[in-house]
Amino acid sequence: MLELGVKFLISYFLGSLMGSLLVGYLKGGVDIRKMGSGNAGGTNALRTQGFWFALGVIVIDVGKGVLAAGVVPGLDIPYVGTDPTVSREWLAVACAGAAVIGHVWPVYHRFEGGKGAATLIGTVAVLAPMLLLPAFVVFALVLVGSGFVGLSTMSAAIAMPVWLALTELPGRVPLFAYAVFMAVFIIYCHRSNIDRMRKGIENRNPKVMLLKPRARGNDGA
Repeated sequence: MLELGVKFLISYFLGSLMGSLLVGYLKGGVDIRKMGSGNAGGTNALRTQGFWFALGVIVIDVGKGVLAAGVVPGLDIPYVGTDPTVSREWLAVACAGAAVIGHVWPVYHRFEGGKGAATLIGTVAVLAPMLLLPAFVVFALVLVGSGFVGLSTMSAAIAMPVWLALTELPGRVPLFAYAVFMAVFIIYCHRSNIDRMRKGIENRNPKVMLLKPRARGNDGA
Protein backbone atom coordinates (compact mmCIF):
# COMPACT_ATOMS: atom_id res chain seq x y z
CA MET A 1 0.00 0.00 0.00
CA LEU A 2 3.02 2.28 0.41
CA GLU A 3 3.54 2.31 -3.34
CA LEU A 4 -0.12 3.22 -3.95
CA GLY A 5 -0.05 6.04 -1.40
CA VAL A 6 3.25 7.54 -2.59
CA LYS A 7 2.33 7.43 -6.27
CA PHE A 8 -1.13 8.82 -5.55
CA LEU A 9 0.49 11.81 -3.82
CA ILE A 10 3.01 12.30 -6.64
CA SER A 11 0.16 12.34 -9.15
CA TYR A 12 -1.82 14.77 -7.01
CA PHE A 13 1.15 17.16 -6.77
CA LEU A 14 1.67 16.82 -10.53
CA GLY A 15 -2.01 17.59 -11.14
CA SER A 16 -1.68 20.67 -8.93
CA LEU A 17 0.62 22.30 -11.50
CA MET A 18 -1.91 24.59 -13.18
CA GLY A 19 -1.34 25.23 -16.88
CA SER A 20 -3.14 28.58 -16.82
CA LEU A 21 -1.08 29.89 -13.94
CA LEU A 22 2.21 28.61 -15.36
CA VAL A 23 1.50 30.23 -18.74
CA GLY A 24 0.20 33.33 -16.96
CA TYR A 25 3.44 33.57 -14.97
CA LEU A 26 5.42 33.49 -18.23
CA LYS A 27 3.20 36.29 -19.54
CA GLY A 28 4.04 38.56 -16.65
CA GLY A 29 1.77 37.36 -13.87
CA VAL A 30 -1.60 36.94 -15.60
CA ASP A 31 -4.09 35.16 -13.31
CA ILE A 32 -7.21 34.19 -15.23
CA ARG A 33 -8.93 33.27 -11.98
CA LYS A 34 -9.50 37.01 -11.64
CA MET A 35 -10.99 37.29 -15.14
CA GLY A 36 -14.03 36.06 -17.01
CA SER A 37 -15.72 33.17 -15.22
CA GLY A 38 -12.92 33.01 -12.65
CA ASN A 39 -12.08 29.44 -13.63
CA ALA A 40 -8.47 28.36 -14.19
CA GLY A 41 -9.26 26.06 -17.12
CA GLY A 42 -8.77 26.21 -20.87
CA THR A 43 -12.22 27.60 -21.73
CA ASN A 44 -11.78 30.69 -19.58
CA ALA A 45 -8.21 31.03 -20.86
CA LEU A 46 -9.51 31.09 -24.44
CA ARG A 47 -12.21 33.65 -23.65
CA THR A 48 -9.94 36.01 -21.74
CA GLN A 49 -6.45 35.54 -23.25
CA GLY A 50 -6.89 34.13 -26.73
CA PHE A 51 -5.96 31.02 -28.68
CA TRP A 52 -2.22 30.69 -28.05
CA PHE A 53 -2.51 31.22 -24.31
CA ALA A 54 -5.30 28.64 -24.16
CA LEU A 55 -3.29 26.20 -26.27
CA GLY A 56 -0.40 26.36 -23.83
CA VAL A 57 -2.80 25.80 -20.94
CA ILE A 58 -4.38 22.77 -22.60
CA VAL A 59 -1.01 21.20 -23.51
CA ILE A 60 0.13 21.41 -19.88
CA ASP A 61 -3.17 20.27 -18.38
CA VAL A 62 -3.55 17.33 -20.77
CA GLY A 63 0.14 16.49 -20.45
CA LYS A 64 0.06 16.12 -16.67
CA GLY A 65 -2.83 13.67 -17.05
CA VAL A 66 -0.75 11.65 -19.51
CA LEU A 67 2.21 11.62 -17.12
CA ALA A 68 0.11 10.69 -14.09
CA ALA A 69 -1.62 7.77 -15.80
CA GLY A 70 1.22 6.62 -18.04
CA VAL A 71 4.49 7.37 -16.24
CA VAL A 72 3.97 7.66 -12.49
CA PRO A 73 2.56 4.11 -12.00
CA GLY A 74 5.72 2.62 -13.49
CA LEU A 75 8.23 4.71 -11.54
CA ASP A 76 10.86 2.82 -9.58
CA ILE A 77 10.98 4.89 -6.40
CA PRO A 78 13.81 4.22 -3.92
CA TYR A 79 12.67 2.71 -0.61
CA VAL A 80 9.15 2.27 -1.99
CA GLY A 81 9.48 -0.55 -4.49
CA THR A 82 6.73 -2.44 -6.26
CA ASP A 83 3.88 -3.85 -4.21
CA PRO A 84 2.79 -7.21 -5.71
CA THR A 85 -0.55 -6.96 -3.92
CA VAL A 86 -1.54 -3.78 -5.80
CA SER A 87 -3.17 -4.29 -9.19
CA ARG A 88 -1.35 -2.34 -11.91
CA GLU A 89 -4.67 -1.32 -13.47
CA TRP A 90 -6.07 -0.05 -10.17
CA LEU A 91 -2.80 1.78 -9.53
CA ALA A 92 -3.01 3.50 -12.92
CA VAL A 93 -6.60 4.68 -12.42
CA ALA A 94 -5.78 5.84 -8.87
CA CYS A 95 -2.89 7.96 -10.17
CA ALA A 96 -5.09 9.26 -12.97
CA GLY A 97 -7.81 10.28 -10.53
CA ALA A 98 -5.29 11.94 -8.24
CA ALA A 99 -4.08 14.16 -11.10
CA VAL A 100 -7.62 15.29 -11.92
CA ILE A 101 -8.32 15.99 -8.25
CA GLY A 102 -5.06 17.95 -8.05
CA HIS A 103 -6.10 20.03 -11.05
CA VAL A 104 -9.42 20.92 -9.42
CA TRP A 105 -7.98 21.49 -5.92
CA PRO A 106 -4.30 22.41 -6.48
CA VAL A 107 -2.25 22.51 -3.30
CA TYR A 108 0.08 25.17 -4.77
CA HIS A 109 -2.71 27.61 -5.59
CA ARG A 110 -4.94 27.77 -2.51
CA PHE A 111 -6.99 24.83 -3.85
CA GLU A 112 -8.52 27.05 -6.56
CA GLY A 113 -8.16 25.20 -9.85
CA GLY A 114 -10.02 24.26 -12.99
CA LYS A 115 -12.82 21.79 -13.64
CA GLY A 116 -10.71 18.80 -14.61
CA ALA A 117 -11.78 18.11 -18.20
CA ALA A 118 -8.41 18.59 -19.94
CA THR A 119 -6.52 16.52 -17.37
CA LEU A 120 -9.20 13.83 -17.59
CA ILE A 121 -8.66 13.71 -21.36
CA GLY A 122 -4.93 13.19 -20.78
CA THR A 123 -5.55 10.27 -18.43
CA VAL A 124 -8.05 8.60 -20.76
CA ALA A 125 -5.62 9.02 -23.68
CA VAL A 126 -3.32 6.64 -21.77
CA LEU A 127 -5.82 4.33 -20.07
CA ALA A 128 -8.19 3.77 -23.00
CA PRO A 129 -7.54 6.05 -26.00
CA MET A 130 -10.43 4.63 -28.04
CA LEU A 131 -12.80 5.81 -25.28
CA LEU A 132 -12.10 9.38 -26.38
CA LEU A 133 -13.99 8.77 -29.64
CA PRO A 134 -17.52 8.38 -28.19
CA ALA A 135 -16.75 11.15 -25.70
CA PHE A 136 -15.76 13.58 -28.45
CA VAL A 137 -18.73 12.59 -30.61
CA VAL A 138 -21.15 13.30 -27.75
CA PHE A 139 -19.32 16.53 -26.90
CA ALA A 140 -19.60 17.76 -30.50
CA LEU A 141 -23.28 16.81 -30.86
CA VAL A 142 -24.30 18.53 -27.64
CA LEU A 143 -22.18 21.58 -28.45
CA VAL A 144 -23.68 22.14 -31.91
CA GLY A 145 -27.13 21.51 -30.47
CA SER A 146 -26.91 23.71 -27.40
CA GLY A 147 -23.86 25.99 -27.67
CA PHE A 148 -23.00 25.24 -24.01
CA VAL A 149 -19.42 24.08 -23.46
CA GLY A 150 -20.10 23.05 -19.86
CA LEU A 151 -23.11 20.94 -20.79
CA SER A 152 -21.12 19.35 -23.62
CA THR A 153 -18.29 18.49 -21.24
CA MET A 154 -20.63 16.89 -18.71
CA SER A 155 -22.38 14.92 -21.46
CA ALA A 156 -19.05 13.64 -22.78
CA ALA A 157 -18.02 12.56 -19.28
CA ILE A 158 -21.28 10.65 -18.86
CA ALA A 159 -20.84 9.02 -22.26
CA MET A 160 -17.62 7.28 -21.21
CA PRO A 161 -19.01 4.97 -18.48
CA VAL A 162 -22.14 4.37 -20.56
CA TRP A 163 -19.99 3.27 -23.50
CA LEU A 164 -17.86 1.04 -21.27
CA ALA A 165 -20.96 -0.53 -19.73
CA LEU A 166 -22.23 -1.39 -23.21
CA THR A 167 -18.93 -2.64 -24.67
CA GLU A 168 -16.51 -3.75 -21.92
CA LEU A 169 -18.32 -5.06 -18.85
CA PRO A 170 -17.87 -7.39 -17.05
CA GLY A 171 -14.23 -6.81 -18.02
CA ARG A 172 -12.10 -3.72 -17.24
CA VAL A 173 -13.82 -3.02 -13.93
CA PRO A 174 -11.13 -0.58 -12.71
CA LEU A 175 -11.51 1.54 -15.85
CA PHE A 176 -15.31 1.48 -15.57
CA ALA A 177 -15.13 2.49 -11.90
CA TYR A 178 -12.79 5.33 -12.85
CA ALA A 179 -15.12 6.51 -15.62
CA VAL A 180 -18.14 6.49 -13.28
CA PHE A 181 -16.24 8.40 -10.58
CA MET A 182 -14.98 10.94 -13.10
CA ALA A 183 -18.43 11.47 -14.61
CA VAL A 184 -19.84 12.27 -11.17
CA PHE A 185 -16.82 14.41 -10.33
CA ILE A 186 -17.00 16.42 -13.57
CA ILE A 187 -20.70 17.09 -13.01
CA TYR A 188 -19.94 18.23 -9.46
CA CYS A 189 -17.22 20.55 -10.75
CA HIS A 190 -19.69 22.05 -13.24
CA ARG A 191 -22.41 22.68 -10.67
CA SER A 192 -22.06 26.44 -11.21
CA ASN A 193 -22.71 25.90 -14.94
CA ILE A 194 -25.82 23.90 -14.08
CA ASP A 195 -27.03 26.68 -11.81
CA ARG A 196 -26.46 29.32 -14.52
CA MET A 197 -28.28 27.21 -17.11
CA ARG A 198 -31.23 26.92 -14.74
CA LYS A 199 -31.23 30.70 -14.39
CA GLY A 200 -30.80 31.25 -18.13
CA ILE A 201 -27.55 33.20 -17.77
CA GLU A 202 -24.99 30.57 -18.86
CA ASN A 203 -22.53 31.64 -21.58
CA ARG A 204 -23.51 30.17 -24.94
CA ASN A 205 -21.57 30.14 -28.21
CA PRO A 206 -24.16 30.52 -30.99
CA LYS A 207 -21.43 30.42 -33.68
CA VAL A 208 -21.04 26.64 -33.25
CA MET A 209 -24.76 25.87 -33.21
CA LEU A 210 -26.54 24.31 -36.16
CA LEU A 211 -29.80 26.01 -35.23
CA LYS A 212 -29.14 29.54 -34.02
CA PRO A 213 -31.13 30.70 -30.98
CA ARG A 214 -33.76 33.29 -31.80
CA ALA A 215 -32.72 36.77 -30.66
CA ARG A 216 -34.87 38.24 -27.95
CA GLY A 217 -36.48 41.56 -28.62
CA ASN A 218 -39.49 43.69 -27.83
CA ASP A 219 -42.55 43.08 -29.99
CA GLY A 220 -43.97 46.26 -31.42
CA ALA A 221 -47.70 46.95 -30.95
